[in-house]
Amino acid sequence: MKTIDELLAEGVSGKRVFVRADLNVPLDGTTITDDGRIRAVVPTVKALADAGARVVVASHLGRPKGAPDPAFSLAPAAARLGELLGAEVAFATDTVGDSATATVAGLADGRVAVIENLRFNAGETSKDDAERGAFADRLAALADVYVGDGFGAVHRKHASVFDLPARLPHAAGYLIATEVGVLKKLTDDVRRPYVVALGGAKVSDKLGVIDHLLEKADRILIGGGMAYTFLKAQGHEVGISLLQEDQIPAVKEYLKRAEDRGVEFVLPVDVLVSGEFPDLKTKAPANPTTVAADAIPADEEGLDIGPETRKLYASKLADAGTVFWNGPMGVFEHPDYAEGTRAVAQALVDSPAFTVVGGGDSAAAVRILGFDEKAFGHISTGGGASLEYLEGKTLPGLAALED
Repeated sequence: MKTIDELLAEGVSGKRVFVRADLNVPLDGTTITDDGRIRAVVPTVKALADAGARVVVASHLGRPKGAPDPAFSLAPAAARLGELLGAEVAFATDTVGDSATATVAGLADGRVAVIENLRFNAGETSKDDAERGAFADRLAALADVYVGDGFGAVHRKHASVFDLPARLPHAAGYLIATEVGVLKKLTDDVRRPYVVALGGAKVSDKLGVIDHLLEKADRILIGGGMAYTFLKAQGHEVGISLLQEDQIPAVKEYLKRAEDRGVEFVLPVDVLVSGEFPDLKTKAPANPTTVAADAIPADEEGLDIGPETRKLYASKLADAGTVFWNGPMGVFEHPDYAEGTRAVAQALVDSPAFTVVGGGDSAAAVRILGFDEKAFGHISTGGGASLEYLEGKTLPGLAALED
């Protein structure tokens, strides 16, 4: 895989360099609520611009249905990128149409443009190779060189991620190089004990990584909505908590495998419950009750790990050599249910281990709860990509960058 430093050494002045970034940031209307992914691509974009390249930045945002949708415009992300670069960033109001063509043609050496949301074109995400390839051909006409730096999308077989690199000389940006280097430390060069903390809503989203990590990890901590499927598999009442009944057989199998392999599987011992889901807009007080994890009332829902579980999980993280955390412990967006996630984040900060926050909601929670990002070993920009890498899957966007 060619690095961006090798590309820069060859010279990029005057060349149109297409940077596939991940600017898929959360928005409240047109206000960016977490700009972490934009900041992550700045080193690559700045290095190319400083070297005289004409930089064309492209990304997806959200899930528009293959057609323009103002709610998913990249205009706010383009403006924020300009602020972070300290330079004007041009913005094309389409992906491969007249605006994109004119905007790219008008770039001077060392200047940057962002084209509109790639998913406004159905060819970006099409499962039809020909349709996807046709869109990649039109994107290729905008550039001379391709740099892949959108780690959050490398697990997708999309036109700008998989097909476009085959049509242009290509290299990996700084972000992808960093992400892959970190993930290799979680697979090939692990300092033990290796502790994995998994949360989030659905256990089905994590089955693949649990399956793989049962061969790698020494200890696995479970929280979030997915914990209730594990508790149900142990025969406990979970009330109206999030539950995936169809996953109980797989969960039972994993618990048995963990026991057989000597992997410590740690589940909540107490939880915060309520009869109704909290209002995440007004943040009105929810007044939850703390109950034992095996005593959840039939008409209430578990929404965070309890205080005893927080202490337990902190103790299980304290002696770790390596920690991978993916998924919040509860509904962290509401202050009454944020303490479980805060406790895990604080335990990582306090730990001497090499700590990796595996993207997605975990990365957002770290920033929203006010933690210093530098206190962690690494905060990934790609939750899904991180998980699939740890599952041992081949990621299309990484495979496309291989020479």
